[in-house]
Amino acid sequence: MNKTDLINEVAAKANLNKVDAKAAVDAVLESIAQALVNDDKVQLLGFGTFSMVEKPEREGINPRTKEKITIAARKTCKFKPADSLGK
Repeated sequence: MNKTDLINEVAAKANLNKVDAKAAVDAVLESIAQALVNDDKVQLLGFGTFSMVEKPEREGINPRTKEKITIAARKTCKFKPADSLGK
């Protein structure tokens, strides 16, 4: 499912036109993204939790040259699905 498919599903299930559904989906995604930028955790009961995690610097190998390289520390987004999501 891509964003357009999601907007179509929201429009159908919430009885909205596609313009309003797109605005709603965009607002939700923007709110989640902003919370993550601010290092907040976003917990959606029954769905899952989005959070930012810091990955430390580590050593890797360039697969083309087999040369050892240092991979810089970085922040990344993590999603943990709710236990009830897969049921």
